[in-house]
Formats: sequence, C-alpha cells, structure tokens
Amino acid sequence: MSHLIAELVDLLKRLPGLGPRSAQRLVYHLLREDRTAAQRIAETLAAAVVRVRHCSECNAFTESDLCVRCTDPARDASQLCVVETPADLEAIEASHVFHGRYYVLMGRLSPLDGVGPRELQVDRFLERATRTEVQEVILATNFTPDGEATAQWLAQRLRALAPNLRITRLARGVPVGGELEYADPATIAYAWHDRRFSDVL
Repeated sequence: MSHLIAELVDLLKRLPGLGPRSAQRLVYHLLREDRTAAQRIAETLAAAVVRVRHCSECNAFTESDLCVRCTDPARDASQLCVVETPADLEAIEASHVFHGRYYVLMGRLSPLDGVGPRELQVDRFLERATRTEVQEVILATNFTPDGEATAQWLAQRLRALAPNLRITRLARGVPVGGELEYADPATIAYAWHDRRFSDVL
C-alpha cells in the first residue's frame, strides 16, 4: 500500500462508523472508480473547513453569521429546542413537528471525557434560553447517561435563572411499530411513566 493511500485510510477510519476495512474500501473505490467524485469531495471539504462556522444565535453550522432558521420570521421564537448536535437538529426537522428555534450544544456534559459547562459554552446557551421572548425550553438531548445528566443539569440551571420558564423534556418509550415483547425493560418503564391521556381509546 502506498504512503498516501495508507494515510488516507488512517484518516478516514477515524470517522464514526468507519473501521480500517471500510475506510480502505472507500479509498480504493474513489481512486479506482470515481476520481472525479474524489476531487469534488476534497475541494468541497476544503471549502467547508474555511467557510462553515457557528451561527451566532443557535450555534448550528452555517456559512453566514445567522443560519436560515434563525432568520426565518415564521419560526416561533417563544419555543427553544436544545439538542446535542446538528444531526439531532436535522432529525427533529425531518419530523416536521417543531417550528420554533433551536440551540445546538455541540456535545453533552461528560466529566469523564473532560467535557464540562465551559467546554460546551453553556453560559451562551443560558443567555439565549432566558431571553424574554422564550416561554418554553425543550430539552432534546439524547437518552444516554450523559445526555440525561446534561438535560437534568440544564433544567436545574434554567429553573434557578428563570423560575417562570416552562421546561419540557422529550418523552421516551416504545418506538412506532415496536412490539412490547422485544422492548428492553428500561424502555417499557420509561413508556409507562411517560404515558398520557388519550381520547382515542
């Protein structure tokens, strides 16, 4: 294997979901089958590294000072949804159920990994969340131990800073199309405790 190919494989295998073999297959495919695509990927990635930055309002990625969602007057400024990553934001957008504003933490609190409030610039989020127009903050961090701890920590800080602010958390439970016998006990427990009244029973 040439030095350049080995270096490419080493770089690509650091990406989430790519091991050494997948990275090697990807490099060989681009060099053997699609050099035009390889060139475009290299040029676009180089441009993105230079031009993409954080939105000054929501901290998501953008090429301008403000992203398209923060400049959209049709979005509800009274609701602020906080997520861990831009990918989480896009997942919520794909559901078409939320039309408010966002804040992206770019991570989650994880003391074991050295990620604390300072690393996440939590003060910036707290300032954004406690503005007068915000009436509800929706905590949409992931349901991992670190994600749950982050949601709890943020909720405590928000309650101390803005006692009248409505703070909600995404519900947890059995996924659509899921069957109870295949769900783990923790998922069933969350679904049980997060149950709500229904007018269709």
